Amino acid sequence: MNRTERFYRIELLIKSRGGVNFETLMDELEVSRATLKRDLQYLRDRMDAPIVYDRFDNLYKFEGGASGTAPAHQLPGVWFSESEIHALLTMHQLIDGLDAGGVLGRHLQPLLDKLNGMLGTTSTESRELMKRVKIVNPARRPVPSRWFEAIGSALLKRKRLDIVYFTRAKQTESQREVSPQRLIHYRNTWYLDAWCHQSDGLRRFALDAVRSAKALEGRAKDVALKAVEAELDGGYGIFSGKAIQWATLVFSPEAAQWVALEEWHPRQTLKTLADGSLEMRLPYADATELAMDILRHGPQVRVASPVALARQVAQRLREAAAQYPEASGR
Repeated sequence: MNRTERFYRIELLIKSRGGVNFETLMDELEVSRATLKRDLQYLRDRMDAPIVYDRFDNLYKFEGGASGTAPAHQLPGVWFSESEIHALLTMHQLIDGLDAGGVLGRHLQPLLDKLNGMLGTTSTESRELMKRVKIVNPARRPVPSRWFEAIGSALLKRKRLDIVYFTRAKQTESQREVSPQRLIHYRNTWYLDAWCHQSDGLRRFALDAVRSAKALEGRAKDVALKAVEAELDGGYGIFSGKAIQWATLVFSPEAAQWVALEEWHPRQTLKTLADGSLEMRLPYADATELAMDILRHGPQVRVASPVALARQVAQRLREAAAQYPEASGR
């Protein structure tokens, strides 16, 4: 058995029998004397297990467990293998990459410490291990931790929120009472889908544009997640809307090698054409984000339809080219 399994076995044997002598532990675990000594010492020092040696009975026990003077010790109810712990530590790095304000991190730190303990690493070894996984989040828009925590708490407790929201398009602030439905992390930015009681409908709010957030006593209005998805997830990207259109994009054979492996939208369809180019059809409600992604591929993509989207992309390309008159060769 591996090291974590031995820890669990030691705890189980002491707990079930009230006390176990050293030789019995060696036989049950099938380990050497030196290994068992290290395991017992580790459980005491790193896992805070109050294991004591009773010289009179020649047994290892949990201090106070039998007499009732102190609560019997119990190791964590869930144990992980070494590979599972590595996966969880990697997951912690992923969470840390999403958590610029440290809101989640400080609550997860006790779990992280316990995982490091189960793995048997020192704090220095743990830091070195974490350096092997690097999460890069370009163009991240941070959210003040106090707003993120207030919004997350209201979402889980199903409470309404009073928020002050800055609308960039209008350059105005507005105060709103909302019922949070779900949090979304999309392209390094956090969004809140909520029922806005002022506009009496579902709305999507960028958390970095929230100027203040305060939980209210009122119970949040519950909207079925299927209804939220139908209302806000139908079109391409983060921009929502009910009026869905379909775009047809044709990527060059060179770009098709990568685009064929990408999911731009769950309802997209792909078709490889005779010359090796790739045709993609996908729905969108607002062309803003879709146009940005099309422009990212430059001459490697052409908007086949609709005409309005093709014109919008062409206009953006002309405006971009106009920024470099000295490079036009005229």
